[in-house]
Amino acid sequence: MPEIHNLTLNFGPQHPAAHGVLRLVLEMDGEVIQKADPHIGLLHRATEKLAESKPFNQSIGYMDRLDYVSMMCNEHAYVTAIERLLGFTPPLRAQYIRVMFDEITRILNHLMFLGAHGLDIGAMTVFLFCFREREDLMDCYEAVSGTRMHATYYRPGGVYRDLPEVMPKYQPSRFRTQHEVDRLNQARAGSLLDFIDAFTRKFPGCVDEYETLLTDNRIWKQRTVNIGVVSPERALQLGFSGPMLRGSGVAWDLRKKQPYEVYDQLDFDIPVGVNGDCYDRYLVRVAEMRQSNRIVKQCVDWLRANPGPVMVDERKVRPPSREQMKDKMESLIHHFKFFTEGYCVPEGETYAAVEAPKGEFGVYLISDGANKPYRVKCRAPSFVHLSSLGEMAEGHMLADVVAVIGTQDIVFGEVDR
Repeated sequence: MPEIHNLTLNFGPQHPAAHGVLRLVLEMDGEVIQKADPHIGLLHRATEKLAESKPFNQSIGYMDRLDYVSMMCNEHAYVTAIERLLGFTPPLRAQYIRVMFDEITRILNHLMFLGAHGLDIGAMTVFLFCFREREDLMDCYEAVSGTRMHATYYRPGGVYRDLPEVMPKYQPSRFRTQHEVDRLNQARAGSLLDFIDAFTRKFPGCVDEYETLLTDNRIWKQRTVNIGVVSPERALQLGFSGPMLRGSGVAWDLRKKQPYEVYDQLDFDIPVGVNGDCYDRYLVRVAEMRQSNRIVKQCVDWLRANPGPVMVDERKVRPPSREQMKDKMESLIHHFKFFTEGYCVPEGETYAAVEAPKGEFGVYLISDGANKPYRVKCRAPSFVHLSSLGEMAEGHMLADVVAVIGTQDIVFGEVDR
């Protein structure tokens, strides 16, 4: 029998299960992890420093690119920080739109988590199912902002524009016959709210499909039960938030504990785990998708019944309409100055946090009265969770490292910033 030697193994940074450019240096005894040392910084883009060199309104798009699976939630924190310094409260309709898109973003994020986590551990089908629903929600992003990912839809004082009355439609091509296009466009005959309403009706059945594939699947449970266990006390000490904290049994959610926008007027529950292992965190995120679907449905009903403005009527933070800009010289000058120089924000400092899909995403902002932030610091949940990877993986097998990375649901844009 040959002896089993201790060895040091590089995991990544070009690894399909690393969820980004993560380099792990693993010290192993045979196939058991003795130590896991995450090396980060390979995707560093100096987002916070770039934001300090640009006017406030030009940095919103940088937030989309931090956690590039939870785009609008990141914008929400940054825009809220600016609003607090300016002393603005967005109109009620804008708040409902923001909450609706926050929850659409949460579903998008958890679908990505579920598909990628399943694929990492060998479940191929669920990946295809999750991306089927992601396509519909990406179309909602596209309908309101013109882009499927980096929307820059939230603005200080409200949102960029009201919800559109028509949905983009598929066109016939050499890849799609007219008959196929007509079938695909059935759900797109009405407004965006009609499309989202139809989605909320069919989505619980889709979640049932994911659970049929995974929840009682014995291979899935063998790969996730009792893997990466974190006690509630240790989760708090490590600074966990979001599903990572709730999976350990701590019922902490900013939407309930520190309500923002209109969350205190909506009916939803906070799913909590029991054992703090990979399986519980999976169950928490699946349950969160169902709760987000409930919230989206309530927002759709309210938005249908309550038209109104979606932006504060304050010319300082609101550009002129396209019609005015094309028609009046003063509006053209205002438009040019607004998008090149932005606006000055009163001196002060603030911290604005939202319950992003991965946990607490916060923006600490200092203004010195200029048109650019003096300091921007992002509190990114993935960064905090990754710091615990060595502890969670220790004593497990090499294959379990993949399950632990998947359950943390990390994205490297916000880890490296």
